Amino acid sequence: MNYEVIITCAVTGAGDTRGRSPHVPVTPKEIADAAIEAAKAGAAIAHIHVRDPETGKASRDPKLFKEVVDRVRDSGTDVVINLTAGMGGDWVPDADNPAMPGPGTDMISADDRLIHIKQCLPEICSLDCGTLNFGDGDNIYISTPPTLRHMAQKVREWGVKPEMEVFELGHIRFARQMVKEGLIADPPMFQICLGIPWGADQSVDTLKVMKDHLPQDASWAGFGISRMQMPMAAAVVAMGGNVRVGLEDNLMLDRGVLATNGQLVTRVVEIIERMGGRAVTAQEARTKLKLRGGDS
Repeated sequence: MNYEVIITCAVTGAGDTRGRSPHVPVTPKEIADAAIEAAKAGAAIAHIHVRDPETGKASRDPKLFKEVVDRVRDSGTDVVINLTAGMGGDWVPDADNPAMPGPGTDMISADDRLIHIKQCLPEICSLDCGTLNFGDGDNIYISTPPTLRHMAQKVREWGVKPEMEVFELGHIRFARQMVKEGLIADPPMFQICLGIPWGADQSVDTLKVMKDHLPQDASWAGFGISRMQMPMAAAVVAMGGNVRVGLEDNLMLDRGVLATNGQLVTRVVEIIERMGGRAVTAQEARTKLKLRGGDS
């Protein structure tokens, strides 16, 4: 059981979800306001993607990331900033010639995936630790060992903690290898991602197996998606982990009731407190995770 829980709120994500909920933030102001809302509700960490303000689609424009980060920092709200570094790994084979990229492909170099990280210097950035089929279409997320090693080395030089997102056991196996090679600062930080097609299923059994394969000194969190967000949050806390909620992973508060990010954080705080624990502050999270700005 974890009695001092770090809550991350993933406020918007990259999926085509704005059409399903008006609460999904799109503009830099909306995304920054969502991060602030989540922090005031009890989240210690805000996990941030950005979107094209005109279309609502996922974006990796460094200017948008910079505006969001500046707005959050200028607000005076204390929250750990965690920026995605996962954009730019999408491969969709062409229907007529699978050797060539088709519509929807967005493949860039490891350095290009980190441009906004270098500019903004968040405390944390995500590091998706392997390749994965996303959904039932032809979309493949590609993250190769050389790419991951290069990204891990660069963010360590900048003092940014990589949150190693793992979607199946092979991802944990490679993440452990990066730890062994000295590319990841102690304590290594893992996010167990459950329920994304076609990664690991969201069940207590799967969570325990993946948790048991983490390094003993690792800091770890986990999440489920959609209606399993809160049940998996409870399971994660019971197994000793930290939790992630937010509109990136789930749009609903209750059946038929659309959620805001703040409402999802409030709900998981209630769950944690009823289990006998508490949500830690942003500064406490920095100390526990040994982030830049944390107490030694």
